[in-house]
Amino acid sequence: MMSLSIEHTNRNKSRHYLPPGSTVGILGGGQLGRMMILEGKKMGLRFVTLDPASDCPGSHVADDHLIASFGNQEMARRLATLCDVITYEFENVDGSVARLLEEKAWLPQGASLLETTRHRLREKQALMNAGIPVAPYRGVTKAADLAGAVAEVGLPCVLKTVTGGYDGKGQRIIRHHGEISQVAAEIRVGETCIVEGFIPFVKELSVIASRGQDGEIRCFPPVENIHRDHILHMTIAPAPVQDAITEAAEDLATKVAEELGVVGVIGVEMFLQEDGSLLVNELAPRPHNSGHFTLDACNVSQFEQHLRAICGWPLATPRLLSPAVMINILGQHTEKLMAQLPTMSPEIKVHWYGKEENRVGRKMGHLTALGSSVEEAQRHLTSCELLS
Repeated sequence: MMSLSIEHTNRNKSRHYLPPGSTVGILGGGQLGRMMILEGKKMGLRFVTLDPASDCPGSHVADDHLIASFGNQEMARRLATLCDVITYEFENVDGSVARLLEEKAWLPQGASLLETTRHRLREKQALMNAGIPVAPYRGVTKAADLAGAVAEVGLPCVLKTVTGGYDGKGQRIIRHHGEISQVAAEIRVGETCIVEGFIPFVKELSVIASRGQDGEIRCFPPVENIHRDHILHMTIAPAPVQDAITEAAEDLATKVAEELGVVGVIGVEMFLQEDGSLLVNELAPRPHNSGHFTLDACNVSQFEQHLRAICGWPLATPRLLSPAVMINILGQHTEKLMAQLPTMSPEIKVHWYGKEENRVGRKMGHLTALGSSVEEAQRHLTSCELLS
């Protein structure tokens, strides 16, 4: 392993610079880790992944793979000895492991950001403290608190677990007072939940913001996200909104990255309301599904930008080179995709994650269609019936 950490000073702030040949450790070996590695290989970086699965997507392209649970401190220490810098590709990492790695290794994202964003209540509180607009919310620590929380937030509202939920998991919409007692009975003893006001948004937008070790911030253009069954189905780049909303979304993402002291990229999901105002819905302190279009449609991908930030390289100024539409390929779509590959438009880029088990609802890959306009990119996908 080549271990060169050079202290640079930029804007009077210390920066750890890691040159090509350095080794990056990734907590998690999913598709985000895989795409990060493939981008980082072009930068001359080496990679070690840590994941409980022996055949996870990241393991196929990493230089080394450690098989262990995300709470295994012994293997975390080994990861620290093998790597010059460590990052995480998802939030459900044991907090004690993150703190250990922050102490024993170089974890630019920090354990604090992870602890905040992996817990919905702490995340909302941090955003509120930073003056960033969010939906009304209340914490619920026992079933008896639910009725009072709903009364304060109003109906309809959404009850969510504070940790572990993704793609709609751990969420329950409450539309009527008669549903409160039934939902309350589902709250487990000792479980903390959050009740959020249901926002009748016009569009869901997201911005991938990046912040370097020196505090420099760059944003990718805002995109529109469309979900099916709580799973991201389509991302449209650029988002079809007025310039003023584009600017406001980028400003909001910039404030999030600055206030939370982000190093790397962060996905900032927002609700665009009827009056043109924006609320921040959720944060992802790492590359995000809605940023996959950057691999094909931008001058720099979210994965390269993340690596630039944690390795102390100067951040690129993101530019959208082509309108694009990204769709996720789930397990139930793979048969149709494989049948249509021979006749698919060459303007559609195929990204396959190499997951061994194909099941309904599981993200197996994604497609990004390029065009002179968003409408043309959508036509490429429609022509091969992948939007149905």
